[in-house]
Amino acid sequence: MTSHSDLQQQLVAWRRDLHQHPEFGFEEKRTAAFVAETLRSFGLDVAEGIGGTGVVGTLKAGKSNRAIALRADMDALRIAETGNTEWKSRTPGTMHACGHDGHTTMLLGAARTLAEDGGFDGTIRFIFQPAEEWGRGALAMLNDGLLTRFPFEEIYGLHNMPGLPIGHVESRPGAVMAAEDNFEIVLKGQGGHAARPQWGREVLVPACALVMDLQTIVARRLSPADVAVVSVTELLTDGTRNALPGEARIKGDARSFRPEVSAMIEKEMRRIVAGNALQHAIESDVTYTREFVPLLNDPELTRDALSACAPLSARVGNDCEPMTGSEDFAQFLSHVPGCFLFIGNGEASAPLHNPSYDFNDDALLHGMNVHVAIARRRLPVA
Repeated sequence: MTSHSDLQQQLVAWRRDLHQHPEFGFEEKRTAAFVAETLRSFGLDVAEGIGGTGVVGTLKAGKSNRAIALRADMDALRIAETGNTEWKSRTPGTMHACGHDGHTTMLLGAARTLAEDGGFDGTIRFIFQPAEEWGRGALAMLNDGLLTRFPFEEIYGLHNMPGLPIGHVESRPGAVMAAEDNFEIVLKGQGGHAARPQWGREVLVPACALVMDLQTIVARRLSPADVAVVSVTELLTDGTRNALPGEARIKGDARSFRPEVSAMIEKEMRRIVAGNALQHAIESDVTYTREFVPLLNDPELTRDALSACAPLSARVGNDCEPMTGSEDFAQFLSHVPGCFLFIGNGEASAPLHNPSYDFNDDALLHGMNVHVAIARRRLPVA
């Protein structure tokens, strides 16, 4: 049996190595190879290349036919790291700004602990997913036959949370994280000289009006009881200092928790854009895509998972506020029930997706133990 101090040192070494070598979604070749090699060293059956660069490790014990899955994400972000740690990213313009290096490490630690110490009866699938940030990795693994090749009945995952103290864990039944829709609106008119706007049909004024009008979807077209966000994130034109633009592109995203709300946002957006185009005598086009589905925790499994965490956590919360951020784990929950939890990354942690963010190594053992406790709770030894 490995001592806690030795295991902590091993986890820190793994995490910092992964942090130094971040890889973007579907490019996680080094990370996936490291994960596969490490799992095999524990005696697990390992399959690689699932959904591109995904890895699945399988561990069996006892006689039960039940199977559950534990999942971690592996990909990094196109962000230039500003920290000065010894383990700072060695890949310019790419870093682990969301803690997926820590998530991968905690699940590797759980695989090692369960392989060495057992304490469960059944099958555990350790799923290491690519391209979570894209919202494409889970679907790629599912489309590659994940559920038929490596069947399981339930799935669990966790994410670090800046601001939440180390040793704390929280979740909630039902809606936890939002769906994300992306939109791109193209306005086309006729550009011209900035001194002669009457000679053309420029699109910058219509675009600016449209950015404001889109805010009325949430403020005036949706019920105040529904949580939703419509955010314009880019406004691009072909104009210059003394030339009015003839084309504008407006990009952004929308968040919601119910399909009906997503459908209403799209409907109202198309209506507002069409009215804007008619008013300004220009052409318009709307592309609206659904990138992430809402993350919906199974109520019974959430209560049981949080109960499993209670003996090893400083605090367990079962009523965290729903978040309008999105998470690719939701795709798995569209097929099997499960639970997504949050563990503390420390009150002094920088925000997620921030250039100065770093996963807190003090959270590694706690997160690993959360995985282990849930596995043993859901696959109890008779």
